[in-house]
Amino acid sequence: MKSLENGYRAIVIGASGGIGAALLARLDADPRCALALPLSRSRDGLDITDEQTVREAAARLEDQRGSFDLIFNATGALVIEGAGPEKSIRAIDADHMAKQFSVNAIGPALLLKYFSPLLRRDKRSVFASLSARVGSIGDNRLGGWISYRAAKAAQNQIIRTAAIEIARTNPQAIIVALHPGTVDTKLSHPFSKGRDRFTPDQSAVRLLETIDGLDQSQTGQFFAYDGSTIEW
Repeated sequence: MKSLENGYRAIVIGASGGIGAALLARLDADPRCALALPLSRSRDGLDITDEQTVREAAARLEDQRGSFDLIFNATGALVIEGAGPEKSIRAIDADHMAKQFSVNAIGPALLLKYFSPLLRRDKRSVFASLSARVGSIGDNRLGGWISYRAAKAAQNQIIRTAAIEIARTNPQAIIVALHPGTVDTKLSHPFSKGRDRFTPDQSAVRLLETIDGLDQSQTGQFFAYDGSTIEW
């Protein structure tokens, strides 16, 4: 991470997942990184669908407020409690849709609420959140997957809106949504047969390279793993 100062400090939320673990490993291996702090439900009890646990996890870092250069939200879910993406509007289930929004939209909003104050204010800092290309309204050509698409689209709006607000008090912060590509993880494996897939490490490398290439004027935008802009 050449765009962050030597000795930078990072948090990876969702560090027990495939992409999160790969990001953590890459940051741990970077000699310029002084701290790569892993947070997850299995490790720390941080459940992004439970506001109290998000608040408590951030509160434990209150003495380090304003000291993190990179916060990466690597959480997300495509299949929740055995329910996968719908193939038709006729398959919509209200409870399943609510759970999709809880994980893929409300959860990232809570992370921004409680963790963005931990970002540095005196130098460049980044809050990046995993979204998905299927959350793009403009890029939707196939339909289907309504709950997941809508939840990711909601997250994109949350990122955009939060970036505008955060820039007023932290003008050097960059808040972005990132598409990791099709990655060979438990999340995507059942739905990616016949498609080229990245390993989690390959995706992590590309995501960190994309972050490295951003400047403050690009805050509040949506990018793919190769640095290209994705339409809303």
